[in-house]
Amino acid sequence: MKTQVEKQGIVTLTDEVAAELSTSSLWNEDLRPTTFAEHSWKGINFATLWIGMCLCIPAYTMASGMITLGMNWWQAIGTIFIGNVIVLIPILLNSHAGTKFGIPYPVFARLWFGDKGAHIPAMARAIVAAGWFGINTWIGTGAIDTLLAASFSGWANLPGHTAIIFALFWLLNVGVAYKGPQAIKVLGAISAPVVGVSAIILLIWAFTRSGGWGPILETPSKFETTGAFLKVFFPALTGVIAFWATLALNIPDFCRYARNQKSQMVAQTLSLPLTMSIFSFIGIAVSSATIVIFGEALWDPVQLIAKFPPFVIFLGTVVIVLSSLTINVGANVVAPARAIENLNPRRITFAMGALITGLFAILLQPWYIMSNFGNYIFGWLGTYGALLGPIDGIAIADYWLVRKRQMSLKELYDPNGRYSYSSGYNKNGIYALIIGVLIPALGLVVAPLHFLWENAWTVGLFISIIAYTYLMREDKSVLKAGEYEQITSVDTAVPPSNDQSSQPGISQ
Repeated sequence: MKTQVEKQGIVTLTDEVAAELSTSSLWNEDLRPTTFAEHSWKGINFATLWIGMCLCIPAYTMASGMITLGMNWWQAIGTIFIGNVIVLIPILLNSHAGTKFGIPYPVFARLWFGDKGAHIPAMARAIVAAGWFGINTWIGTGAIDTLLAASFSGWANLPGHTAIIFALFWLLNVGVAYKGPQAIKVLGAISAPVVGVSAIILLIWAFTRSGGWGPILETPSKFETTGAFLKVFFPALTGVIAFWATLALNIPDFCRYARNQKSQMVAQTLSLPLTMSIFSFIGIAVSSATIVIFGEALWDPVQLIAKFPPFVIFLGTVVIVLSSLTINVGANVVAPARAIENLNPRRITFAMGALITGLFAILLQPWYIMSNFGNYIFGWLGTYGALLGPIDGIAIADYWLVRKRQMSLKELYDPNGRYSYSSGYNKNGIYALIIGVLIPALGLVVAPLHFLWENAWTVGLFISIIAYTYLMREDKSVLKAGEYEQITSVDTAVPPSNDQSSQPGISQ
């Protein structure tokens, strides 16, 4: 029986099967596979999404930490570029599954962990994202608060002024996220050009006002040997990779709307590493120029903008709000909202998941976390890559090596289907995750193996790929030769010349 249709590389359910599954406990309007018409995102939408997320305060200041550690400007930019090229690989590999089968991340996770076991990787990603959501909301609050204090002399004396800004900015973030991925698509289209042009204007101002680039770009590297450089390079590289390791997992949440594989792959390949590298360079160049202009290096764009006249401060505040909103909603709300929704698809919607995410972020008390920033960065955030790397590896191994890009879309929504495994859990996935986490963790207790922990994301990814592929070599959930063709009807019809598929059709 044909249960799915493949057209131009996109697989969708037949109308009959979709109607049959609509009453399944694993199905709702947000988690169901997208229809062919809903594959409406063009390459430009993915480019603006990534540009909008990359143009943020953490990306602007990323290279500053590397320069503090002794790198010169081009070593820092090179590290950032290489790290983003590396993390781009799992992003593109997982994007393929989302694009071809139109499924969000929690449903994709059912493939390798089972319909109940999928809560393990989904919630692991969600906890990290909710933590980042609260932190970015607090960072954005601080930026807005500082700029308002610089514009209005009485603002700093207003009781509870920071709490007021936090509440309003939190509501804005949750409100946009409440509208779903289609709202994020529009937000990215607005934010990317506004923040991008603002960054270029800031760069031109810095160059002309200082009469050059300043001393930072002329400062040589402090490393006298290659070995000394590599001791700093690899931990820094892992940090760069971890910056977007979260999106490498739940990128199917966005790519399920892609028109085709080529558009999303080209757009993401060009936009992510280039935007991160260029924006980091702007941060270095402008900060270098501020030494000449103000007598000190201002790595924080908020502190820099606060030195301008009130009208410029107002424009800068708008830009920072757009920047903070784009990365926070795009990178830190979609994943936990989908994970929460997947806990009970019949009762919890994406909008409810977004609201719960916002409330959970408040319970994590980001103001307390940021008051002890050093311990936070080197504690919890320093270790989440060790958890997400193995999950990334399992996802890649399952889709590309075990199943070879073939699956039964229908059975992902069937509680008694082949992907329910044993009582809803794929033990092989759980075993591979444990192995992928424990081996890098040896570096914490065995001094000569500390390099394993310093490269925990990369080591865990490869270990889990090997372990999972071996454990799944004869698993019954894998389609047998010819079985994919038996359940799939291939539509070879030529698409109409009027591009109706570009119209939004996402139901939220």
